[in-house]
Amino acid sequence: ITHMRGYLNEQILIYHIKRGHTESFAPLYDYYVQKVYRFVYLKVPSASDAEDLTSETFLKTWQYIKESKGIGNLQAVIYKIARNVVVDFYRKRGKALVESLDDSENEIVIADRVDLTLEEKMTLKSDMVLVEKALRELKDTYREIIVLHFLNDLSLKEIAKVVDRSPGAVRVMLHRGIKALKGKLKPHK
Repeated sequence: ITHMRGYLNEQILIYHIKRGHTESFAPLYDYYVQKVYRFVYLKVPSASDAEDLTSETFLKTWQYIKESKGIGNLQAVIYKIARNVVVDFYRKRGKALVESLDDSENEIVIADRVDLTLEEKMTLKSDMVLVEKALRELKDTYREIIVLHFLNDLSLKEIAKVVDRSPGAVRVMLHRGIKALKGKLKPHK
């Protein structure tokens, strides 16, 4: 299955997973793993933490699928599980939800593109680091909605299911989050 967005395809895979066909989980994992990683990455201090928490998210998703009676929106379930895994991560460490940026562990790698000069690659990397840093400085709710909408391509309605808010409230938070992000990216005089 190449395009997992289809509700019917997901429901068929869930049906097979519930009946013990473990290989049916692979297409779900493949489709969602990068999206979940991006979602978690901007919430935790390091890339290794993000990898661990992404793995934990999929383990819990597997368990949820096996134990649940029915799943209406798998995407919402996965993101809710990821949110809870991050909250548990901070609870276990006794920390507030405060992110730190450790440049050595969170270095953004620019793909080796032949069409970019070295100067262009350096500028692009510099811009990406600035955006990542600005995102980390946003309120968690703003950052979460921006990542879900712009990086993971969720609609406002889909995000509303993940964050347990109305689509109107999500629209307002997205607008405020973008405004806050623009404020952090403006050059200081």
